Amino acid sequence: MQPEAIALPSVESRIIDDVGVFPGFDAANWYVVRTRSRQEKALAADLDARSIRCFLPLTRTVRYYGRRKVRAMMPLFPGYLFMAGEREDCYIAERTGRVAQVLSVADQDALRLELSSIAQVLQSDGLLTPCEPLVRGALVEVSSGPFKGIRGRVDVRVRDNRLILHVDMVGNAAVLEIDRDLLIPVD
Repeated sequence: MQPEAIALPSVESRIIDDVGVFPGFDAANWYVVRTRSRQEKALAADLDARSIRCFLPLTRTVRYYGRRKVRAMMPLFPGYLFMAGEREDCYIAERTGRVAQVLSVADQDALRLELSSIAQVLQSDGLLTPCEPLVRGALVEVSSGPFKGIRGRVDVRVRDNRLILHVDMVGNAAVLEIDRDLLIPVD
């Protein structure tokens, strides 16, 4: 599965400038646009047609429809698109009927750096897969396998895609190393 992205028109090359940000990510204000269900690509096309810069990171996935195997480009962050421009551009985006909410970004520099990092990975054909963020101390539950249903707290991230699950038992603790993909956050 190779990731791709609908990127800013100004991001033409794989070259990163001296501060580690892709050219084009440093201009204008950035907004996070929450889209209506399954409208990310259509909104990106609408914005592009209106010359409004946006960034929609996509990953290549395989879908099965009956016996057919179809390769599709799916948003890395379903329901979200990143838009660069002025407040007037937000009003234009909202008038497309594809926008649920436009979120202002307080820390523009942090968002620019994060988007630049994602763009760099996608431009270099790196494989990005979406995942639920787990923080230390978060309550999680094992979703499948022999430990299904066990709840505990995230303790320490050990290796890539692995973490320690802290489970309280009789006033003490036991540590279980388990694959991160098997854990789901508990609200």
